[in-house]
Amino acid sequence: MSSTSNTPTHHTSTIGSIGTPSRRNTELALLVFAVVIPVFAYANVGLAINDSVPPGLLSYGLGLGLLAGVGHIVVRKFAPYADPLMLPLATLLNGIGLVVIWRLDQSKRLQASSTFVEAAPRQLLYSALGVALFVAVLVFLKDHRVLQRYTYISMVGALILLLLPLVPGLGLNVFGARIWISIAGFTIQPGEFAKIVLAIFFAGYLMVKRDALALASRRFMGIYLPRGRDLGPIIVVWIISILILVFETDLGTSLLFFGMFVIMLYVATERTSWIVFGLLMSAAGAVGVASFESHVQQRVQAWLDPMREYELSQQGVIGHTEQSMQALWAFGSGGTLGTGLGQGNSDLIGFAANSDFILATFGEELGLAGVMAILLMYGLIVERGVRTALAARDPFGKLLAIGLSGAFALQVFVVAGGVMGLIPLTGMTMPFLAYGGSSVIANWALIGILLRISDTARRPAPAPAPNPDAEMTQVVRP
Repeated sequence: MSSTSNTPTHHTSTIGSIGTPSRRNTELALLVFAVVIPVFAYANVGLAINDSVPPGLLSYGLGLGLLAGVGHIVVRKFAPYADPLMLPLATLLNGIGLVVIWRLDQSKRLQASSTFVEAAPRQLLYSALGVALFVAVLVFLKDHRVLQRYTYISMVGALILLLLPLVPGLGLNVFGARIWISIAGFTIQPGEFAKIVLAIFFAGYLMVKRDALALASRRFMGIYLPRGRDLGPIIVVWIISILILVFETDLGTSLLFFGMFVIMLYVATERTSWIVFGLLMSAAGAVGVASFESHVQQRVQAWLDPMREYELSQQGVIGHTEQSMQALWAFGSGGTLGTGLGQGNSDLIGFAANSDFILATFGEELGLAGVMAILLMYGLIVERGVRTALAARDPFGKLLAIGLSGAFALQVFVVAGGVMGLIPLTGMTMPFLAYGGSSVIANWALIGILLRISDTARRPAPAPAPNPDAEMTQVVRP
């Protein structure tokens, strides 16, 4: 007996045709929590301060929900395979930041000040502008690799942004630092946008020069020392950061830019020696400038002995501040679980309570547990950015994602470290939480670029076209 089977067997299943789940429904579910939690916190603050639900609760919830919904729809349409956690995390941080800014607006101490301006409505407007820029990035930036064409244009643009605060009649000197400009009654901090533009330049430059920078001439104490001619880029960036510190007296921006470049340089070359040189040059520059710049000296003194600064400030001595000590007291009075939203006294810090020192309000009213939760959310954003860099399929995307993630992490570190007394104060604002239009708008754009890179990295490869000649037919014979 014999049996013959003439039925062909088609092998058409491939990994590419299976694809990757978009995870947009996961993002939507997380966004619901990212809106509900701030709305609940808003009601909690109103009950704590006025014993009643605030009248603007519905409008605030609808406004935050609308911003989150628009962001989600645009991501679902234009970046369907992007990371599902970044948008909910940014929305949650932005939402609870708005709540605490409104809570500080209700302070009778701050309302009695001659410089009081209700900040929460403005911050909501800035958040809407930030989401609009986020949408524009995803709609018009179809492929992040297009940015590589503008490597050196980005360098020129970043330098212009950094020099704008020094232009007479345009730059503003606010509390000793020249990092703002005034346009049509609005103050803008160009350095917040310069960090994104510089990351584009660094990524394009290092992608081309990484092989030359990775070469080492000798090894000393287990560290590969770079060649002299390859030290040029890091010296140039070091000089620029020092000039920023000298002419604009802005320690935070200086540390941010130099640190971001060193991180990207290390990732591009995998040489530990660049990290060592970067730390040494950063320390040398900061010490050198602090030796003659009075504004930097004041911040260092406030860091070394905040109680003395407080006492001199109470005595009316000009040039001394009580804010550092007030922030430490706020953290101390908060304990582990905090005093409760709306029931603290961090408004004693003064005008900077909703910007530089807003983390102290969280520390007092939410306690150590609340601060750790906030830092964990920041850490998750950085982790998802690093994961995006690892998944990126092109070297430019890898370097750009790690640069933006590193800049975000450094900004959180220098702000939180300054408020908690770990390092001197820098004058920068906490991303998404603190009052400041430039910061929230720039960081929404940063999240948009990371989502674009993530979408490109996670997007499944198209399934190959069927080829009839490649079909396999199996014939069973006795």
